[in-house]
This record gives sequence, C-alpha cells and structure tokens, in this order.
Amino acid sequence: MTPLPIVRRVLGDGPFAEIGEPALAVVDDRSRMVAVGGDVGAVQWNGSGTADSRWTGHRIGAYERDGLRCRHLVRSWYPVRSLAFHPVLPLLAVGTGRYDGGYSFEGELLLIHLDSGDVVSALQHPREVLSVEWRGETALRLVLAPCDDWDNPHAHKQGHTVLVTRADWGAVELRAIGAEEMAAPAEPAVQPDHSAETRRLLADLAAAAGRQWSVRRRMWAVEGMEDGRVLAALDGVLAESWLPSGDRQWAVEDEEGGRQLVLASDGTSVWANAERRSRRKKGRWETSAPRLARIAIDAGQVLETLSPGVCAVLVTGGQRMILRPLDGRSKRPARLMMYDLEGPVDGPEVGRFDLFNHGFAVRSASRPCVLVGTDLDKPHKDKWIAAVGADGTLRRLFPHSWVPQEHHFGGPAVEIGQSLVYAGAVHHGHGPQPGGAYVVRRSLNGAVQWQYRTDHPATALDADADTVYVAYNSGALTALDAGSGSVRWHTELEVGGAPTTALSLAVASQGHLLVGTVDGRILECSVRG
Repeated sequence: MTPLPIVRRVLGDGPFAEIGEPALAVVDDRSRMVAVGGDVGAVQWNGSGTADSRWTGHRIGAYERDGLRCRHLVRSWYPVRSLAFHPVLPLLAVGTGRYDGGYSFEGELLLIHLDSGDVVSALQHPREVLSVEWRGETALRLVLAPCDDWDNPHAHKQGHTVLVTRADWGAVELRAIGAEEMAAPAEPAVQPDHSAETRRLLADLAAAAGRQWSVRRRMWAVEGMEDGRVLAALDGVLAESWLPSGDRQWAVEDEEGGRQLVLASDGTSVWANAERRSRRKKGRWETSAPRLARIAIDAGQVLETLSPGVCAVLVTGGQRMILRPLDGRSKRPARLMMYDLEGPVDGPEVGRFDLFNHGFAVRSASRPCVLVGTDLDKPHKDKWIAAVGADGTLRRLFPHSWVPQEHHFGGPAVEIGQSLVYAGAVHHGHGPQPGGAYVVRRSLNGAVQWQYRTDHPATALDADADTVYVAYNSGALTALDAGSGSVRWHTELEVGGAPTTALSLAVASQGHLLVGTVDGRILECSVRG
C-alpha cells in the first residue's frame, strides 16, 4: 500500500490561522476557551472561476486559551454574526447569516458541541441570526433579521427579538426550533462591526501566549526551487521567499496580492501576477492599475513591471512572456499579448473572455496552451485546447470536452510527456451534480487515456513521472497513478488536527509536495515511502 503523505513542515503558520480574516471573537473564562468567527475567502479569481462551486470560506474556530490550540473548526455557509458560550454546558451558540442580494435574509443558528465537535443547525427554516445571548441555562435570546425586505425599506435596520427555551440545550436536534417560536414584532436593531476590536483581542491573546498574530489568507501559488527555497503568492503579498531554514527571506507586498508565479527564462527571477478588483471609493467604483512584476529570486527586488492596460493571465510554456487579457466588458475577441526583446507584440485571437471556462494554467508546459472558443457570441461554448507555436500562430489540438453532450469548465492542468492531464467541472443548469468534477489524461491527438470523476472541483494539481496529485475544494488531496488514473491514496488535509484546504500545489525537486492552503500556510509534505 502506498503510504499517505506526512506534513514535515509548515511555513507561515501562526495562532488563529484557520480563521482567515476575523469578524468576531469571544472568550469564555469558565471553560478557558476562545471562539472566533472569520472568513478565509473565495477560491476563485478573475483568472480561474471553476473551483468556487460548493465552497464556503466562512469558519468558526474553538480554541484553547492556554496555548491557542484549535480544538474544533467548523465550516459555515454564512458569515458569523454572533457567538455565545453556554453558561454550564460545553456548547457554543453561533448566529450566522447575510442578505442574499435579492430580497431574503438567510442564515442559521448553529449549536457546536465543544466536547465532541458535533454541529446542529437548530432552526427549521433559514433565518439570519443577528445576535445570540444566553439568559441562564435554559433560555437563549435571539435577534433575527426580517425574512425579507419585500415592501419594507427598513428591513436592513430591523430585527425580531425572541426568547427560546429548552430544558436541555445539549439535546436540541436538527431543525427543532420552528417558525412559531420566531414570531415577534420588528424593532430597530443595531448591527455593529466587531472586526477592529476582534483583531485587537486576537493580537493580545497571541502576545499573552508569547506569539505574534497576523492575517494570512489564500496561498494562490507555490513553487519549489532547486536550492530548497520556496516561493509563494498570497493575499496581500505579490510574492515571498522562504529559506530552507524555515525563515522568510523577503516579501513584496501588494494591495490585493499575487495570484500566479511563473519562473522567468533567465532562471534568476520570477514573474508575479496580481489581481485587481473594483472597489467602491467615495461613492464610485475604481480599479487600480494591473501589476505584473519580474522579481529577483535572491533579493526580492522588483526588476521590471509590465503595464498591459487590462488585467491578464500569465500563460506558461516557452521562452516568451505571454499574457491573456481578462476584459469581460469587451465584445471583441481578445488577442494574446506576447513580449519579446522589443516589447509587446499582438498574438493570435483567443476569443472573448469567459470567467468560468477559460482557465487553463498548465504546469511543466513545453509550449503555451490556452482554451479558445469557437463562437464569438457564446464564448463559453465549444472550447478547444490550442497550442501557441514559436512563430506566434495558434493551432487547435482537440476539443476541451471529450463528451459531446457535456459542457466542460476549464481548470488546472499539467503536461506529462506527450499528453495533458487537466481538471475541470461539468456545467449543469441545476448546479453541481454528483460526479460532475473530473480529472482526465489525454494524448495530444485528443484520445482519452483515463478519467477520474468526483463530486467536488479541483483547486490545483501537479504531477511527477508516476503520480498526479490533485487538491479539491472539499479539503481532500488525492494521488492518482499517472499511467492508469487509479487512486494511490486519498486523504483529508489537516494541520495540527484541524482541517484545511489546498489552493495550490507544486512537486518540488527534492521529492516533496508543496501545498499552499486557503489559510495562508505552506505545507511541505513527504509523499514517498
């Protein structure tokens, strides 16, 4: 039996890492525990949108105050609004919810059993729970947002206050609190922002434990160097370098953060690609200028910066620097931007931008490959995998979907010999379906060598000569035999006993697997017996 991977080292670790950006925290002196609600973020960006299906980044962590070990980590479908420890029982009440952008306020009342980690969603129907407060051992005071804002312009500033009683809250079962117990008149309700005070509290708790706290989220790219150093890109950091000693050598900060790292052809520098999103400033939407920088690997010095005019994706493979523009507003087909010694040169047309069906980042690529649509009016349909030749021409290799009746979304890929292994998802009008995500190996003539189907989309993959490593947004990490596609091993990623999810992967030259996580850490895993 092939041994499971072993986490040998964790880079970028810290207290409360599992939570990401914190929203709320409470300390319970009786149990000496800390509860924190936060968000690790979405797992999509403008360059790749497939992996966000069936994903939630909202987290609730229960930590031991002494040592700050994460005892339980719970995923929530909604942002955390309120937290309250039961006065006697090992029980945490959590109010969650949000406005759906249409007219409904949805959420849950979660009861987390701190002795077992079991979670009960107690409301019969979805309701945003703005506040939870224990009034003794048997009574829980709830403030609920209105069901919707239909014909109610004040709904966003109102709440319904109710008192729910149970003789034993530890015995409350799934959906046991019905709508009749939620009936109460609407009244003004304050919805304070606790993020600033929460950040101060976590910093103080970490300092009391002799540690330092800072937010790290979404490790979008990792790369291993021949000398054992590790390069990474994450939220707020365009690129950073870690030494074999485990110390961070340098970091280049950025307002959004790096999303791609591509080693430059000179072997001494790396191209880093930042994301740029529109932000509302002083009543209007603004977008910062794109940032693509070449950074010296030894010193972290920015050697040059490109200004393509629009956000773009780095296309790997070959000696040239190639960018694919990400302009969703344009009705015209985009052209690749190809850089040589004289500057940018217009490349071939690659169709219009399509968020969910253009991502095709190929690791270990011998030549640039892109997804190209055949219908200008429907850029998401009938995609082909195409290669960019040394002369700048585009040659279609084979249709991206090998099943005519299925519409396949693009995803991460890797080149192995004279074949491509890539992951993606099957589009379905009713949302993700069982077996709707796949990994496939295809020869360059389009022949399918094998396929592997799962329920959750892949966030990243890489391969060595024998094994394809695939990370999923469920938190799973799977190793497939490169020749047959059979499962060699399958595991759920954990750090210190708490679950996490890989967002990036790289097979390092030392035989280790580098895993970048959604909570901003780098796991160096041994995958060989």
